[in-house]
Amino acid sequence: MRIDLSGRTALVSGSTQGIGLAIATGLAAAGARVGVNGRGEESVAAAVAAVRENVPGAEPVAAVGDLTTEEGTAAVLEAVPTVDILVNNLGIFGERPALEITDDEWRRYFEVNVLSGVRLTRHYLPRQMEAGWGRVQFVASDSAIATPAEMIHYGMSKTALLAVSRGFAKTTAGTGVTVNSVIAGPTETGGVRDFVYELVDPALPWEEAQREFMLRHRPNSLLQRLIRPEEIANMVVYLSSTFASATTGGALRVDGGYTDAILP
Repeated sequence: MRIDLSGRTALVSGSTQGIGLAIATGLAAAGARVGVNGRGEESVAAAVAAVRENVPGAEPVAAVGDLTTEEGTAAVLEAVPTVDILVNNLGIFGERPALEITDDEWRRYFEVNVLSGVRLTRHYLPRQMEAGWGRVQFVASDSAIATPAEMIHYGMSKTALLAVSRGFAKTTAGTGVTVNSVIAGPTETGGVRDFVYELVDPALPWEEAQREFMLRHRPNSLLQRLIRPEEIANMVVYLSSTFASATTGGALRVDGGYTDAILP
């Protein structure tokens, strides 16, 4: 299967590192012109350079802006006015005992993980519907289905994304635009490495720490390892293509079999 996104413009929110950067790189490799988003000019410039290095001939666009603010969102929309493919990847996570999560933290997780994507979708979706073609994706998590006791505020935000994506998919019914969510499982990124070492002995070598983490905190994983960011990106690139034209309103799992259910 050869996926060709030549002539398509994409925007990936929160794409300066980890899963977001892998998605931006994957879309660029398929031929899309990709907007790379982050809050700082330096981090975005580094990510743009990484995409160019990994995909010779790619022309990624720097889309600097904090999507939790009106000013930052306006800057991103100015850098990438229209898109054929929108990937709402921006998200934060962290461990916190349930009874210690403050009102401000609840609001922050909802603002960053949910509303940032809603704002971008609200802007780009009408033009996609007018054009009769478009792709919108929300990067969710296995935590949307199996709420982790150590970060229920994060789980709440990812569960909300499943409802948001399904609702927007109904809005686009019959237009040629598809909206889906991608349920990512435990993935090896810099942030996850830090998170792992918060939960296991920080003196352990990484491979041993990863095994300990999976056994103790993610025992349901059938993969028995952390997922690679590019494995998440592969699903996103597929859903961005014409091959996925009949897939909409769905929650597609790239979770290594972590979620113990036939359907999400």
